[in-house]
Amino acid sequence: MKHVILGNGPTGVVAAETIRKMRPHDAIAVVGDEHERPYSRMAIPYLLEGKIAESGTLLRHDRNHWIDNRIELVEARASSIDADAKSVTLSNGEVLPYDRLLLATGSRPVRPPIPGMHLPEVVSCWTLQDARAILDRLRPGAKVLQMGAGFIGCIIMEAIANAVGKTGGSLTVVEMGDRMVPRMMTPKASALIRSWSEKSGVEVLTSTRVTAIEANVPHAGLLSLVYKAKNTKERVQVTFGDGSTRLFDFVICATGVAPAIDYLRGSGVEIGKLGGIVVDDHMRTTAPDVFAAGDCTESVDFSTGELMVNAIQPNAADQALVAGANMAGGAARTRGGLRMNVLETFGLISTSYGQWWGAEGGDHVEVVDEAAHSYIRLEFQDDRIIGATVVGRTHHIGALRGLIQTGAKLGADWKARLQADPNKFMDAYLATALSLA
Repeated sequence: MKHVILGNGPTGVVAAETIRKMRPHDAIAVVGDEHERPYSRMAIPYLLEGKIAESGTLLRHDRNHWIDNRIELVEARASSIDADAKSVTLSNGEVLPYDRLLLATGSRPVRPPIPGMHLPEVVSCWTLQDARAILDRLRPGAKVLQMGAGFIGCIIMEAIANAVGKTGGSLTVVEMGDRMVPRMMTPKASALIRSWSEKSGVEVLTSTRVTAIEANVPHAGLLSLVYKAKNTKERVQVTFGDGSTRLFDFVICATGVAPAIDYLRGSGVEIGKLGGIVVDDHMRTTAPDVFAAGDCTESVDFSTGELMVNAIQPNAADQALVAGANMAGGAARTRGGLRMNVLETFGLISTSYGQWWGAEGGDHVEVVDEAAHSYIRLEFQDDRIIGATVVGRTHHIGALRGLIQTGAKLGADWKARLQADPNKFMDAYLATALSLA
């Protein structure tokens, strides 16, 4: 039997290794469109800060790992899929037949339709090649603009700020929304993250949009000669929504991602309303013997039962295990993905789990210490915790995930105790665990 996996990120790698353990003699081909060995995008910020070398981003460090496990790595991009013929056409013209196919092509960065986004001084931060382009532009004193302060944007923000800060440069972050990380944090939590980031030297502009980016054209004459003598690389002029303009050495676009599924047009694989591949709880798509996992899928939200695109690596790895097992003939099932976000911002840890935004008919408790940048909010549905947001605390934080995932009933007494002091969630976790034992 031949297994073809499109995508050589963490999802594709975990799935391939799962298949190999269960099917020692099957053929496995993993297709990736970058001229790199399989690596983790989540390691790129550490590369930018100089904490690791490029080798530190690799998912498997042993060069012989793939040969030893008889996993063929194919460098190409999928152009189309013929589900009836069970084949994949690649960008190099090669056609790969398959018995089982996994779609694990992840996400792609999205750029807003703004004039000037095509300029070479506007870069994404998604691939190793992007990281190299950023490092090449991080000359001493560089003034950097970052567009986007969502989850990915905030991860990049710290790395860029630390990098430019070492050489006297600066970082400005603009976000169209009214707060940072609006899709993972409550307004109060976002405000704490913002103030902490500003204390760390980042200029944060919310409710602000970029309307144009253009190459900076210096004035003619002597000023132009002086400018060219002092600047080996072109700067860019950025126009904001209020009409003001500022000069930056380069711009990083971190305005979000979308499922990378362009190659599926006409394939018969169902794409959902959120733009991802629809899968069932076995990670099967609507096409026979075609599975999907990771950021490119729409899967069930554990908390709500609704479909969602849950583009986080732990969820992708869980789905890869299920998909790989079932491609190898197993009967694994997923209970659905749990929204789980953990963000480190200049040493400040922020976490959100489950329905952190609450539920209709539910209630909540919220405690904040702004001076200490400490915050906790619990969301209740009857006597169950269904969501949580925590800033500035890591101790026993996994207990909140446990309470949410198990759907443990607290009872009136423990709910009342947590409403009086939500910091006692670990005590509540132990009490419910003992009652279930």
